[in-house]
Amino acid sequence: MIRTAGEHGLLVETGALALSHRLDALLCADRPQGVVEIVPGPETVLVIAPGADQQRLRAQLTALLARCERPSAPATARTAGEAVVTIPVVYDGEDLPAVAELAGIPTGEVIARHTGRELVVGWLGFAPGFAYLTGLDETLHVPRLDTPRTSVPAGSVAIAGPYSAVYPTASPGGWRLLGRTSLRVWDVHADPPSLFRPGTRVRFEAA
Repeated sequence: MIRTAGEHGLLVETGALALSHRLDALLCADRPQGVVEIVPGPETVLVIAPGADQQRLRAQLTALLARCERPSAPATARTAGEAVVTIPVVYDGEDLPAVAELAGIPTGEVIARHTGRELVVGWLGFAPGFAYLTGLDETLHVPRLDTPRTSVPAGSVAIAGPYSAVYPTASPGGWRLLGRTSLRVWDVHADPPSLFRPGTRVRFEAA
């Protein structure tokens, strides 16, 4: 289903993250006329196109979504072929012992499970450059803090529910802190400013 979103937007309801990534990749590879911004989400893709022929664009999006839903559709993302982004982490986070207790495993095993698999950027939200990393080991699916912190330092590596993340800037936050990285994941002067994009593969590494 495609819904109108404000004056210049169309919201495509994909129903699945994989379909959002496929549609995002197709739109980025061959951007329809008038489209200025594409924002994939876990089950949607927002397309902003000021001044575009909305009826024509809606028809294009409908056709692209149908293409993505075909069984033979390739599971591509806009970052296909790019190298895995490695994030060095000092695992000294304030919540590391609590995460170990909640998960019922030693702290060393928390670190091993966090570094032991490749994650994928699902989408960006909450704050500029804040990427929701999917594929976290199920043992580490712990709840957010009951009371969020008023300020979490930039570079903090955290988990909450089925996701992991790196805080791109200092901000309030309720995710559980495992450690910190010196790698800058958000730079307003860079092009693009974010190190992450939907589909980026990420691996954490103990520093």
